[in-house]
Amino acid sequence: MAKSQGTGRPTARRYSPEEKAAAVRMVRTLRAELGTEHGTVHRVATQLGYGVESVRSWVKQADIDDGHVAGVSTADAGRMRDLEQEVRELRRANEILKRAASFFGAELDRQHRK
Repeated sequence: MAKSQGTGRPTARRYSPEEKAAAVRMVRTLRAELGTEHGTVHRVATQLGYGVESVRSWVKQADIDDGHVAGVSTADAGRMRDLEQEVRELRRANEILKRAASFFGAELDRQHRK
């Protein structure tokens, strides 16, 4: 992993979808050739110069997305994220409408008392 200058801490690296897909294909091919899962992720990650845990998580997510393993697919996670954002926006709009209704209700009440 790349190190940031002077801090000794790793810097975040963004991998393209193509790089991730290629790593997943390599792991799956190696597993099929060797007939085992043991050490395949580490071997591919080392060969490509990627983080082992990054490659492991990509393979796990690909297995979920392809229906081989139970879990939340990438598409479902995106849909949930979008829906949660929509809920936040609707709650904000409702709060604004409640405050406006309260304000105008009080204003009408003041006018009625005159």
